[in-house]
Amino acid sequence: MITRYAQRDLTWIDLVSPSAAEVREVMREFDLDPLVAEELLTPSFKPKVERRGDTIYLILHFPSLRGVSARPEQEIDFILGRRFLITTRYENIDPLHMFAKAFEVNAVLGHGAATHGGHLFIAMARSIYEALGNECDHVNRRLHDIEERIFGGNERGMVAELSQTARVIHDFKQSLLPHEEMLASLEPVGGRLFGVEYGYYVRELVGVYRRIERKLGNLHDSLHELRATNDSLLSTKQNEIMKILTIMAFVTFPLSLISSIFGMNTVYLPIVGTPGDFWYVVGGMATLTLGFFIFFKSKKWL
Repeated sequence: MITRYAQRDLTWIDLVSPSAAEVREVMREFDLDPLVAEELLTPSFKPKVERRGDTIYLILHFPSLRGVSARPEQEIDFILGRRFLITTRYENIDPLHMFAKAFEVNAVLGHGAATHGGHLFIAMARSIYEALGNECDHVNRRLHDIEERIFGGNERGMVAELSQTARVIHDFKQSLLPHEEMLASLEPVGGRLFGVEYGYYVRELVGVYRRIERKLGNLHDSLHELRATNDSLLSTKQNEIMKILTIMAFVTFPLSLISSIFGMNTVYLPIVGTPGDFWYVVGGMATLTLGFFIFFKSKKWL
């Protein structure tokens, strides 16, 4: 599918899972390198930045927002030209949809500040990074909720929650890891195509990226502390259970031994056969149990 947006002399072409015919149409209109056009047909596994004639071909992978995609990352291919920007994606990406709405409104009001495809790319990438920052804030709120539930006594139930949150943070970090290198490569290439002042905009975008990186680092640290706390509380509870079971076994073993002795089928057993023998045995066992209880309390084992 091809969607076309225009703002003054600048054109943005948004391709979503394009067909070969749609790619050929865009290639002829904007005089694209056939090798670049061919790469737009299928997703790429690696990010890259390269100049092809009067265009810059850039591939970036962004983390998937919650509930949007089954895959951990989404790819966007950018082709930056002096009078156009072409984006290619293979599934819905909400931040791009929101950016398109804002772009259309600015075009109608005449407020657009972009003068070439490089400026438009910077604005678009900043919008995506801001959406990822909001996603980091959502993960942070999720960690606060997990913390409340951990100290509310639900340590066992939070093991899965912590693992799922760790997976989200890991996927975010892995997807964004190559971005700084790609943006650093874009600065000199973009400077030669759009002018030396373009490096300022790229460095500003790098600053936005680093803020996301710092947020992810803080989330990772918080997750590590919560996981250690949860493991410690779980271990403490398990130790308490084991202590109680051990004490019960220690108490019941002598009682079982006494009852077994008095249950032996022998010719003579002391006490057995005398008046009140049952109560003597039960009383002795009760006294022994009470003695164990007092001993354990004095040792602060209970």
